[in-house]
Amino acid sequence: MPREARPLVFLGTPTAAATVLSTLINSGFEIAHVVTRVDARRGRGSSTTPSPVKQIALDNEIEVSHDMAWLKDNSDRELLGIVVAYGKIIPASVLSHTPMINVHFSLLPRWRGAAPVERAILAGDAQTGVCIMNVEETLDTGDVFAQREINILDAHTAESLTADLAVLGGELLVDTLNDGLGAGVPQHGETSYAAKVSAEELLLDWNLSSIEVSRRIRALRSYTMLGSQRLKVITADLVTDAVQLHPGQCDGLGNVGTRDGAVRLISVQPEGKAIMDASAWLRGRSGQEIIQFS
Repeated sequence: MPREARPLVFLGTPTAAATVLSTLINSGFEIAHVVTRVDARRGRGSSTTPSPVKQIALDNEIEVSHDMAWLKDNSDRELLGIVVAYGKIIPASVLSHTPMINVHFSLLPRWRGAAPVERAILAGDAQTGVCIMNVEETLDTGDVFAQREINILDAHTAESLTADLAVLGGELLVDTLNDGLGAGVPQHGETSYAAKVSAEELLLDWNLSSIEVSRRIRALRSYTMLGSQRLKVITADLVTDAVQLHPGQCDGLGNVGTRDGAVRLISVQPEGKAIMDASAWLRGRSGQEIIQFS
């Protein structure tokens, strides 16, 4: 198949999508237009900032818009859409005149949906990967043009795994476009759905097993409660030593009891404060030997 020659319209929003867009630009592909979410408030204050994808487009003098109007106005052009974590469903009325492919961060049909990276970590999957698939009106059901696998390491968080998948996805996309799309392969195997992470899932349940608690900390922006105050748990290690603690009890070393053992807090973020070493946070407590999370 010949190298993809159609001008590309890129639809995406977060940092991972910006990584893929940068890879396309650096590989010499023509980006005719970028569609991304509107500027949003990030951090404190009332000012807004562009999405990571928009910033890359602006840096490279690529025209940007925030809805489907440009695509509809250019429906007569022979374009190919590239979708990476855009954050909205592409209407069938747009797909009818502009074919699109998606860089999806899972090995389809496992983990179709909004949170494939988080769900892979929570499930204890040993591997995940990237698929280049055809965009259809239904969610993540299209034929797959290419895929590439990656091992999920014990050190992977959702953030670091997403970053690795974005690099892998950019490389796979460039290789696929250079080789020509060809015919996609229908998805086969057991389907699983990666539901969006709910607010309720962010609260740690210390009655789970140590491995389940560890996966939740790695996959989610998890927190626990100490009285009326939230404490985000940024990183924690599994404890291999025998520790006699009830679920939710935390000793002076940062060991927190679970259903079948303990995890050790490494870094935390108290409510309204910056991320800090758990040991420093514990030293700042009032000398209690054991504290109880809920």
